[in-house]
Amino acid sequence: MAKGKDVRITVILECTGCVRNGVNKVSTGISRYITEKNRHNTPNRLELRKFCPFCYKHTMHGEIKK
Repeated sequence: MAKGKDVRITVILECTGCVRNGVNKVSTGISRYITEKNRHNTPNRLELRKFCPFCYKHTMHGEIKK
């Protein structure tokens, strides 16, 4: 049996380019992805390179608080 908290947790990844640049004037919004991470293998914040439909390119998406 597992002790304490679950090992795999759900995290939300948000585009750092949209947040930093204030999003394009044409379309408003921020790209977000939902994924899971293993708490024991990656204790620090997760950052992945994903496609942002608002920036129209691949950018870094960082983990945010829920």
